[in-house]
Amino acid sequence: MGKVFSASIAGKEVVNIDGMVLGHLDDMVFEVQTGKLVDMLIKPARELNRSKYREDGRFVLIPFASVVAIKDYIVIDESRAMKT
Repeated sequence: MGKVFSASIAGKEVVNIDGMVLGHLDDMVFEVQTGKLVDMLIKPARELNRSKYREDGRFVLIPFASVVAIKDYIVIDESRAMKT
């Protein structure tokens, strides 16, 4: 994946590979010492089944490692995003 500025993806819609809308990107979580992106904080769509995901208050946490594409949308592989 190429380089992308965080300001250009703030507020973008997050969808799974099938095109189902999960919500909108609100913020990112990264490791302070390494700078590695860990999670995306997603403001979930109302119809999203939140029980499948890790939660942080009113947000859903999606591992950044589940991102497969960033363009008009942020596309994730949902199988890598669900809690185990």
